[in-house]
Amino acid sequence: MRPWARLRADLGAGKNLEIYLTAAIALVVGVLGVFDIVDTKVVGAATLATLALVAVNALGPRHQVAELEKRVAELGRLMQGMPGEDFLTFDSDTRRFDERVAHARDLRFAGVTLNRTVRSYLNDLRKALERGASVKVLVIDPTGSVPEEAARRSTIPDQPEVFEHRARGTLYLLRDLPSRERLEVRLLPFVPTFMVFLLDPGDDDGLVHVSMSSHRSPGPAPGFTLSTRREHAWCQYFMAEFDRLWEVARDVTDADWYPARHP
Repeated sequence: MRPWARLRADLGAGKNLEIYLTAAIALVVGVLGVFDIVDTKVVGAATLATLALVAVNALGPRHQVAELEKRVAELGRLMQGMPGEDFLTFDSDTRRFDERVAHARDLRFAGVTLNRTVRSYLNDLRKALERGASVKVLVIDPTGSVPEEAARRSTIPDQPEVFEHRARGTLYLLRDLPSRERLEVRLLPFVPTFMVFLLDPGDDDGLVHVSMSSHRSPGPAPGFTLSTRREHAWCQYFMAEFDRLWEVARDVTDADWYPARHP
């Protein structure tokens, strides 16, 4: 916007009037002083008045900055004292995530066995694969010592078969899904410390749900849902965590899909 147009807009809206008044007084005083139209004392008094206006104008932004700093500090204290209910939910309250599963193009799941999760989303996963979406699933290796580790962490060290059966059950559910070429499943050589579900994490409107692992606690585990638009840095963190888990996991083989055929 040109200077004269900006001047007309400010005067019409009543903005920055004190600045224009100060400039006008300074200009008039300067002209009068140059041509000796008024007495020197009058020029001096007008100059002091102009300086006073300048000082008053300078105080405004300082007070605004001080008020802004005060409000930011109050907001910081408020966030530090934010109760957990403001960001933590139970896994049973994942409505935002559930609504998005039916439309996502990039779905990634990582957890211990994910047996309950896969059962809950089985129809959505089938539809996702049929429409051409990519699905990645990470669970523990049901063979070897990983189920024993999971049992120890869940305070049932004498029942590793629980986790072995759950992990195999997840594989049995996944193997019957269509379009297996777009379904990738890998097995972890250790127990992950959390469950993470990612929907379109590379998009601006992606979602990431993180669930905390419990030690055989009754009821659902606490978790939280992040948006790539609002919590971009944290979504990037958990996406990188998923990628690291994916790199160390092994691909599922026919012996994992159909163990009865491979004694």
